[in-house]
Parts: sequence; structure tokens; C-alpha cells
Amino acid sequence: MSTPSATISPPAIPVQVRGACPHDCPDTCALLTTVENGVATRVQGNPAHPHTDGVLCAKVSKYTERSYHPERVLAPLKRTGAKGSGQFAPVSWDEALADIAQRLKTIATRNPEAILPYSYAGTMGMVQGESMDRRFFHQLGASLLDRTICASAGAEALTQTLGGKVGMKVEFFAESQLILIWGSNSIGSNLHFWRYAQQAKRNGAKLVCIDPRKSETADKCHEHIALRPGTDAALALALMHELIAHDWLDHDYIARHTLGWDQLRERALQWPPERAAEVCGIPVEQIRQLARDYGTTQPAAIRLNYGMQRVRGGGNAVRAVACLPALTGAWRHRAGGLLLSSSGQFPAQRAVLQRPDLMPQAASGRVPRTINMTTIGDDLLREASPAFGPKVEAVVVYNSNPVAVAPDSGKVVRGFAREDLFTVVLEHFKTDTADYADYILPATTQLEHWDVHLSYGHTDVVLNRPAIEPLGEARSNAQIFRDLAARMGFADPCFADTDEALCRQAFGDAVDYALLESQGFATIAIPDALFAEGNFPSPSGKCEFYSARLAAQGLDGLPDHLPNYELQGTDARYPLAMISPPARNFLNSTFVNVTSLRNIEGRPLLEIHPDDAEARGIANDAVVRVFNDRGSYLCHATVSRRARPGVVNGLGIWWRKLGLDGTNVNEVTSQALTDLGRAPTFYDCLVEVEAVQAPATAVAGAPLSAAPLV
Repeated sequence: MSTPSATISPPAIPVQVRGACPHDCPDTCALLTTVENGVATRVQGNPAHPHTDGVLCAKVSKYTERSYHPERVLAPLKRTGAKGSGQFAPVSWDEALADIAQRLKTIATRNPEAILPYSYAGTMGMVQGESMDRRFFHQLGASLLDRTICASAGAEALTQTLGGKVGMKVEFFAESQLILIWGSNSIGSNLHFWRYAQQAKRNGAKLVCIDPRKSETADKCHEHIALRPGTDAALALALMHELIAHDWLDHDYIARHTLGWDQLRERALQWPPERAAEVCGIPVEQIRQLARDYGTTQPAAIRLNYGMQRVRGGGNAVRAVACLPALTGAWRHRAGGLLLSSSGQFPAQRAVLQRPDLMPQAASGRVPRTINMTTIGDDLLREASPAFGPKVEAVVVYNSNPVAVAPDSGKVVRGFAREDLFTVVLEHFKTDTADYADYILPATTQLEHWDVHLSYGHTDVVLNRPAIEPLGEARSNAQIFRDLAARMGFADPCFADTDEALCRQAFGDAVDYALLESQGFATIAIPDALFAEGNFPSPSGKCEFYSARLAAQGLDGLPDHLPNYELQGTDARYPLAMISPPARNFLNSTFVNVTSLRNIEGRPLLEIHPDDAEARGIANDAVVRVFNDRGSYLCHATVSRRARPGVVNGLGIWWRKLGLDGTNVNEVTSQALTDLGRAPTFYDCLVEVEAVQAPATAVAGAPLSAAPLV
């Protein structure tokens, strides 16, 4: 048995260990874990870290409940029943590793591209999320995974407009006089930004929430603009129209620091407020007032989040919004501009961590095929062909739960249920996906391993030290891939790098590692007003209203409004648009099995407007069936004005096995991809809703806290 990458002696007295929150959230909080006699007793925010300021969300403050969960997987498990049955027996690490390595070797001998890694942001750590695992699959020559399931449309839009995933510093929102919170329920998903927004509000700033759902954040803003899903670009273009019509423009900034103004001006003038109001389903005066506020207030800032880009035209929508600060010269101010993601501002050494040079195909000048994680439902069911390549014969899943989170999940389930598919899952729990595994390998939680984190919501690197020894036989992701590499006979010295060594490699000399060790975080040095004098990281050095790179791909070089694939009013069978924002107490499918959080959340819910509920005879708390041609799922209805008329909000993502009928909201979502970035279109979805009798296995109104995990 291999030894862990670090050994921690249990402390004799209570100590606090510095760490980092691993979850998919812009805040990337710095943690303090209190350890008594080798047991973690409390996880809290680090008050010494300015962005965290001692405050954690309700989810992560319960982290010890997750690490010490009674149903945590703490030994390797081998399947003994049918796929999906959740029936497993413990085996030794030696037996599991030997069998997995032999199975992968056999497949790789035929064609290594028949092996597919599947991972995302179950941990955002650079070591446990994108280091030894990538080395392993690169050396193997496995298929590459296009990791698109959350943010790639918005990321591509920022890259094509600003030059990268860059933006204003989050702390300067506190000094803004106008904040547009666009496509974000910040109270639930960006808590520490909300603190800065509240500070600005106390100082007289106006807060506007732009979101189809009347979220908890919208409740606390001065104004809520409840546009239809997928119409954000139309609203942004109408704002441009008004900026032009009233000359609320910074002509000097446009002339010196932008590219393609004449073309964008012509496009924007095609979008008077009346046209946008009809498309967006909002009052025309609301558009005019928003434009007036934005055009006449400095500094004005926009906080985007990824909800708005989960539709057909999501990339174009982000592009359109990202053009706005350059039109008014908002970038001149440190409290002006825009923030969607700051991750491009970190000097990460990803090639050093991931070693793409290990791919055997590289010698011939080619790389393995790429499979999009969003279309896993289709791809696991594909046969071999010249266009697709070999049939997928093996999947190794880590940091993800695709059976619950991938769209069109009926197909995802059928794919993972294939008897000829060899599946290995690295996990903490028997998730929906783990139920279909041939082997479940026990992974460490954040309290038990080394890692280092960048952020997409601020500009600090945060180090995670292990606070406790790994529980049971759990091993870190990096250690598991290190052990598999040894079993596969991979001889490159990089496979001997320890987890702590990988932490040091992540940024090299670009970040002071001694500072990370001494205080737990280190701030990346960038100017306060990053683009006050242009200097965008785009090819031209300017904000590119017109993208020659997109035009070269045969795409529109300008941002435009692209109607949804599933446009309301185009199918009488499915008259309701559905979006599926996260339930407040979960993070994607993470935390769903933490009893205290699930008790707060209660049960799977669909928010439906009173008018839509009345038309369907749906009472509050009724069990309803949500359906379209792809499938259906059951949940409880909440009749609420949080839903706008014609739009229902399917709060997710519940584990399927904890749903009312063994399904969840992704039964009805689509595998169609966005205009840019090849991303999913979760919020581009038409459905119908009907009241049904509660199934025998789930009584309407009963809490699910006692529901079994398997």
C-alpha cells in the first residue's frame, strides 16, 4: 500500500488549521478548522482573509457534518449487484487498483481513446482537480474531456470581448454608485460580493437585479427586472441604443480603447427599447430608466454570473453586456466596469501541473479526440464510427456526479447502465453516479489533503493544509492517480510528485509560497483600475466590440440577440419556459445528502406563478409532474410570485434517488449547445406542468430527511 503524501500527528491541544473552501463558488473562502485530539470540531471563515472576513455560507459552515457523515465511503468498493442497484462489497486497495489497471491496460491496447475521464468542479483545487489526474490520462492517451458544463459560454464571450476571464476587483463594488446584478442570486451564490454590494447600498448606491426569477437577491435590491429567459442580449442592445440616442457615451474612451464601434453602433440602433421590451417581456419604461441610470451614473459596475449564459445565445448575451462598460468609460474607475470571472488574472502554471506533453499522440502532431461533457448522454450510447472514433468502453468519474447533473439525464442513465461500460468513481458518498460504478474509490475531503486554489470572484491564491488524517482508507485524488500510474507502469518522474510538491508547482515563482504557508493566502498584484487606459489582454489590446476571431470562424463578429432554441409560444404542448437555478442550501448536487441542509431545503420544488397554477388547477404544495418530449419528473409546487408568468423555476439539483420518483429536473433539460463555448442550455427548456397524485413512495408534504441514500 502506498503511503499518504503527508502525515499529520494528532494535536494534544485544540489548534486551528488554515485552509480553503473547495467548492464551485466565486468567493473561494479562506477557512480555519479547529482540531481537537485529531478530530475536526468546527469549520469557520478566516477573519484574517479580507474577502472571507470570518464569514462562511450555511453550506460550508456544516463541513464537518459532510466529512464525518455516517454514510461516507471509507474503503474501496466493488459492485456486486446490477448497475444502478447500489450494491457493493468492500475490497482492498491492492485488489481494486490491480483490477482497474488491468482493465484499463486491456482497453488501451486496443485504443486508449476508448477511455474517458469525466470531472468538473467537485473540488476547485488545482491539485486535487487538475494535476496528477491530467498527467495520468495524458500519459495513457485517453480521450480529452471538454469541460463545458458550467461556464464555458461566458468564458469564451469574455475572451472574445475583453481578451480573457478578467474584470474589476470585487472589493471595489463597495464604492460603486450603481450596481447591476445580472443573472446572479448573489445572496445564495456569491455571499461575500453581496457584503460589498450592501456597503455600497448603505452609501447611497442603487442596486438593480436582472433575473427572470424574483430571487432573494432581487428582494433586497431597489429594482428587479424580470426579463424572459434568454433575452439578456436584447436588453443589453437596447441599453446601447439609449446610450447612443442620449449621447451618454465616453467618446474618448471608445476612440482610444475599443475596436468595432461603428459596426456595433449600427447593430445597437436596430434595438429601440420598444423592440426589446416586446422580446424581454418587460415595460419599455423600465428599459429607458435602466439606460438613464447606467448612462448618467459613475462609477457604475456590473456583476454578472453564469445563469444568463445557459441558453442558446448565452455567449452573445455575455458579449453584449461586456461591451457596456467601455461605452460609458466605466473602466476608468476602480469601482466601475464588470466582473464575471477573475480567474484569468492568476499566473497559474497549468501545463506544468497537467503535462500535456506526456500524450503519446503528441509525437505525431495530433491529440486525442475530445468529448463534450455536456453531451455525455448521447456519447455513451454512440457506437464506433469514423466521425466519433471508438465506442467509449471505460469512464473514470471524479469531482462530478453526471447522472444527476448532466442534461437529458434519461439518456445519461442509459449510458452508465451499459453492462459493457467499465466505470470507476472516486467519491465521498454513494451518489447517483456511484451507484453505476464497477468500483468506488474513497476520496478525501478538503479537511484531509493538500491543495491550492485560485478564485473566479477575487484575486487571492488560497492554500489548503490538511487538518486531519484521512478517514478510513480514503486517499486524495492525486494519490489515487499516483497509485494507478504506478500500477500501469508509468515511469516518468512526474508521477512521484507529492501533493504538497504539486501545490508548489501550481504557480511556481509567480506567487510567494512562503507567504501562502505563513498566512494561508497571497494576493495577485494587479492595478486597481485594470483597464483605465485600455490595455485589455485581447489581440488588439482593446475591448473588441467586433471580434475578427469569431468572424474567421464564420460567426457573427458582433454580439446579437439569438432567440432560444425552445422559444416560448412555438410549441402549444409545452407553453411554459423553465429555468433550473440552484436550491439555496445545495451547490449543484453537493450537500444534498447533508441531513441538516436537506432538512432546511425540504424537498424538490417547482416555483410556479399563481396565474399559471390557477390555469392548471395546481394548489400550493401539490405534487406536480413536469414534462416534455425528453422525459418527466415529480416535485412539489410552490405557488409563488418568485416565478414570472409563463416561466417556472425548477430548483435543483437534487440527487435522483432522493427525488419523489427517482428522477430530478435534468430529466427534461436538453443536450443542445450554446452559440459560443459549446456549453449546455439548461435554461433553454420548454415544459408543461400538471398536478398528479403523490407516489406511494413519497407522500406530498413529508420531509425527505429520512430517505435512504441507497
